[in-house]
Amino acid sequence: MHRGHVFHIAGSPTVTAAAGALVSIPDGALVFDADGVITYSGPFDAVTVGGGTVVDHRPGFLLPGFVDTHVHFPQTFAGDAYGGGQLLEWLNTCIFPSESMFEDPEFAAEAAAAFCDRRIAAGTTQAMVFGSAFPHAQDALFEETLRRGLRVVSGRGVQTTGPDSAKSLVTTEHDAVRLVSEEIEKWHAADTGDVDTALLHVAVVPRFSLSVTTETLRNLGELYDSVRDRGVYFHTHLNENNRPGTGEIATTLETYQVDSYLDTYDGKFLPGSAAGGKSFLGRRTILAHAVHCQDDELARMAETGTSIAHCPTSQQFLGSGTMPWNRTVAAGVNIALGSDYGGGDEFLLSRVLGDAYKVHISEPGDAGVSLHPAELLFTGTLAGARALDMEDRIGNLDVGKEADFIVVDPAKWQPLDDLMRRGIRSVDPDMARDQTLFALLMAMREPAITEVYVQGRRVDSV
Repeated sequence: MHRGHVFHIAGSPTVTAAAGALVSIPDGALVFDADGVITYSGPFDAVTVGGGTVVDHRPGFLLPGFVDTHVHFPQTFAGDAYGGGQLLEWLNTCIFPSESMFEDPEFAAEAAAAFCDRRIAAGTTQAMVFGSAFPHAQDALFEETLRRGLRVVSGRGVQTTGPDSAKSLVTTEHDAVRLVSEEIEKWHAADTGDVDTALLHVAVVPRFSLSVTTETLRNLGELYDSVRDRGVYFHTHLNENNRPGTGEIATTLETYQVDSYLDTYDGKFLPGSAAGGKSFLGRRTILAHAVHCQDDELARMAETGTSIAHCPTSQQFLGSGTMPWNRTVAAGVNIALGSDYGGGDEFLLSRVLGDAYKVHISEPGDAGVSLHPAELLFTGTLAGARALDMEDRIGNLDVGKEADFIVVDPAKWQPLDDLMRRGIRSVDPDMARDQTLFALLMAMREPAITEVYVQGRRVDSV
């Protein structure tokens, strides 16, 4: 039994209903059984289940573990990289050379350990991880993740075409499909043998449309169609950079001669958006960024249950613009959160949520919105679980869920402690609650995250 101030979004609301589903219990208790399943979540003085040890974290907080739906493993050592330009220049100058270093198995193993350290420090219990092109690096990632007791969904980054700077990352068409298929067979649900209980899952991950060919999309589509019913995921980038003429979107439309970027992932990757293969869209598909979507692209994502990994930090870092919050929400697409490290320069999702708050309140005119603290918490937790089709297992602290949670001790980070003890609070109890959650999310830093649990087991950076 863990005792502290419990904050989470209960039930299964949409983001617009998150405020009404916000649970705040200043003296709360979280109880889970030997299998790591939550058996009680509520006021401490109303606990009816017996036995076990009481771990008192007061005046600390208990929150669901963060879910990062877009983060790059082979960019672990490439954060804050200056490339003298926006997305495509940055890839050529900084990222392709950095990712190529993972060809060294020892380097890749060191990165896997550092990557897991950073995840634990940031309280990220589950993540959709864009993987390395090198199978030994992916093996290191899965092995280290399992050793630490974390969750992961990952797949090798597929490239079958690219500039000279990406030469070592590019494979043949045959090897692209072979290596993805081998990764699925080796690692998908490898820890338990059951996709519904596993911590390890595999995704099909082409880097983005400009890094592959129509043949790659056709072949990967056939592969993905054959493994969908095994719970395999699909993950890539969409509509990130819209610089006129030479940006990612303009180049994609020119290269493929399609009506929309999304068409290339929807099986319509031939000129004129003619059908050329299977669609990747669906409820286990997460598309990162979606900053500059057409209305019909948003409608198609909503229709298919495809989710967006919203990455406000990296969108600012690379000058990509701002995903329009109100318009995207109105389309009915599930919006989860992605750090996009190293395009982003933060692993800690509460910091990314801070950037989300700032960019969306600054959208021009009626598009500007002040996100409610509950909407922020929802986006960093339950929306991510929904995007990964794991809402029945994780994302909040409801009874019956697996006990993925973090302990936040303000005393370990003085600026946060000062805000908790001395910050202004309204006389209205609901507003005071919201102000406390907002301050917690905005001022939290890694030192304040003192304990991290997955399935009721504490995980550590060792």
